[in-house]
Amino acid sequence: MVGNMAKRKNYPEEFKRDALDLAVEDGLVARNPCRSSSVRLPREAKKPVTPWTVERVEAVIEALPRRFRAGGSLGFGCGLRQGEIFGVAVEDIDFQRNTVHVRRQVRLVRSKQVFALPKGEKLRTVPLPDAIAEVLTRHMKNFPPVSVTLPWGKPGEEPRTFRLLFTTVKDGAYNRSVFNMGDWKRALVAAGVIPPRERGARYLAAAPADGMHALRHAYASVLLDAGESVKALSEYLGHSDPGFTLRTYTHLMPQSESRTRTAIDAVMRGGRGTEQGTHGEDHLRMCPQCALAA
Repeated sequence: MVGNMAKRKNYPEEFKRDALDLAVEDGLVARNPCRSSSVRLPREAKKPVTPWTVERVEAVIEALPRRFRAGGSLGFGCGLRQGEIFGVAVEDIDFQRNTVHVRRQVRLVRSKQVFALPKGEKLRTVPLPDAIAEVLTRHMKNFPPVSVTLPWGKPGEEPRTFRLLFTTVKDGAYNRSVFNMGDWKRALVAAGVIPPRERGARYLAAAPADGMHALRHAYASVLLDAGESVKALSEYLGHSDPGFTLRTYTHLMPQSESRTRTAIDAVMRGGRGTEQGTHGEDHLRMCPQCALAA
């Protein structure tokens, strides 16, 4: 009992509320102030995102099965979510305009695979870097797209068929749970992110901070470091609110102190220094496509 309660969020506040409920029942107090509609439990503090280095990204992608390696590159180079990568079809890649149209995902509903709209039902178009386009072209040559049919939205609904870029050895859509416990964790072990399975252990070590979303975080950190705007990044990531993007990644944005000093010095000294509206050399960072092409 105590062990289960200790795992609950806001445990001290809930304990006080429950204790006051007992006091009300015993007639010791007239009402429980913790039950007031004006009282809100504090939100659990989120740990700041710690993005992977480009070296770690490359090591993990290289350790993925060959038939999904390009999927890892797509996650880092375009910031797609895992389910969106599983659901990418031939029709979504526009090599002429160098864009990726994010129109669907593969998700699990009651343990059954279905096609569905992206998270938040937010369709979007993402820039496709040249290096990632080359990776996808090679992938499609080595692993031709496969037509996969799944219900749309939830099990039992009308099925739809798409020619998916990434499928299993049995020509089916990737199952998130199977992939995460198998291919992904084995890649983490090979890249030195998590330790090998201990002798006698049934499963590999838990890696909540090193799921496939780590590729999205790396994508975001590289773009912010290169001077991309929060608004544009929010659109590329499919966030419904740029404020959420800012709250999630604000600690990764380049420090502004040196730019502030340079800007004021330039004005006070008659225009010397960094030209207005440009970034200094500190902001010429490696973009995802350059990193993968290097």
